[in-house]
Amino acid sequence: MNIRVMEIGDYDKVYALWLSCKGMGLNNLDDSREGIEAFLKRNPNTCFVAEDGKEIVGVIIAGNDGRRGYIYHTAVSPDYRRKGIAENLVNKAMEALKKEGINKAAMLVFATNEGGNAFWEKQGFTAREDIVYRNKALADIIRLDT
Repeated sequence: MNIRVMEIGDYDKVYALWLSCKGMGLNNLDDSREGIEAFLKRNPNTCFVAEDGKEIVGVIIAGNDGRRGYIYHTAVSPDYRRKGIAENLVNKAMEALKKEGINKAAMLVFATNEGGNAFWEKQGFTAREDIVYRNKALADIIRLDT
């Protein structure tokens, strides 16, 4: 198993991986090739893929705003789960964020994603009960449910 920095050339395989994972919560803008390319340009050292041969079997999209780190769309192929791949991807992303001077990272997980919430809890991420997450779309975003 090889973990390396993600490149835009990985996009098609990564997107196919996301589609293989139920409930990813993709959208037409942020998760398009153009959206991911812009994210990778802004965060060239913090997004990773896990490969088995030439097959991408895991991915973590992580970046920062100069103050906080954020994790998006962490996924492992259903056939490769429970082998430590996700944990290794998280560790690589956390190390990369720390090298960039980031001291705290966060992510959003759907409340109904029991497996995902259990995984992140095991990784040391705690749920915040004292805040309300709010957002406002600045463009027409279409959710692409998987």
